[in-house]
Amino acid sequence: MFKMDFYQFSNMFTFWFFILCLTFIVWTPVEGQFKVIGSTQPIIASPGDDVILPCHLDPEFNVKGLTVEWSKPDLKPDPSDRLSRVDYVHLYRDRREVPDMKIPAYLSRTELFTDELERGNISLKIMNVTLADEGRYRCLVPKLKSSVKSAIVELVVESNSDETWTTETPLHLQTPDPKDETDVEGGRHSRSALISGVVVCCILLIFGGLVGGYLFKQRHQKPNHPKYAIV
Repeated sequence: MFKMDFYQFSNMFTFWFFILCLTFIVWTPVEGQFKVIGSTQPIIASPGDDVILPCHLDPEFNVKGLTVEWSKPDLKPDPSDRLSRVDYVHLYRDRREVPDMKIPAYLSRTELFTDELERGNISLKIMNVTLADEGRYRCLVPKLKSSVKSAIVELVVESNSDETWTTETPLHLQTPDPKDETDVEGGRHSRSALISGVVVCCILLIFGGLVGGYLFKQRHQKPNHPKYAIV
C-alpha cells in the first residue's frame, strides 16, 4: 500500500492551498468595484428651469433597496441645534422618499428617477430652480460596499443662461474630479492590498511547509550505523 510521509503531505497541502488562494482572488468580489460617478463639469441653469444633477453607479447596480442621499456639503448646521444636524436636499430610504428630513426650500421640488434605480441611476431632478439653489451637491449611497460611495455635482444658476440640462435621461459622464471627496482609486488600492496580502501568506506557507518538511525528515531519518564483523 502506498504510504505518504510528512514531507510529501506538506508539499501537497501547500500546493492545494496555493491553488485555493488563487481561486479566491479570481472569484471573490472586491470592495470598491462599484463607483458613484457625478459630473466633472458644472451644470448650468436659469431661474425657473427644471434641471437634472447627473449621478450614477458604474458598473450598473440595483440600489432600490438602499438609501440614497442628496445633500449640500457646504451648508452649515443650525447653531441652535445641539445635534448639529443638516437636512437633506432629497432622501430616499426604505424604497420611498422621506420628506420629513428635507430642507424646506426643496419640498415638492425634487425627485429621483425611481424606475431607473435598479440600473444604478441616482440622478436628482430639481424643479423650478432658483438662485438660492446654486452650489455643490453630494449624492451618496452610504451602505454601498465600495470606497467610492459619493460624488459631487456643482449647479450654477445664471439669469441669462442659454444652456440648460433638462433632459429626462441623465448622461453617463466621466469620473468625478480628483479634488472632490470621492476616492476614485480606492477600489484599485483595495484590490492591490488584498492580492498582496494573499500572495505574502502563500509564500510564507510554502516556505514554512518546505522548512518544516525538511526538518521533520532530518529528525526522523535513521542514522546509518556501520556494521562490524563478528570476530
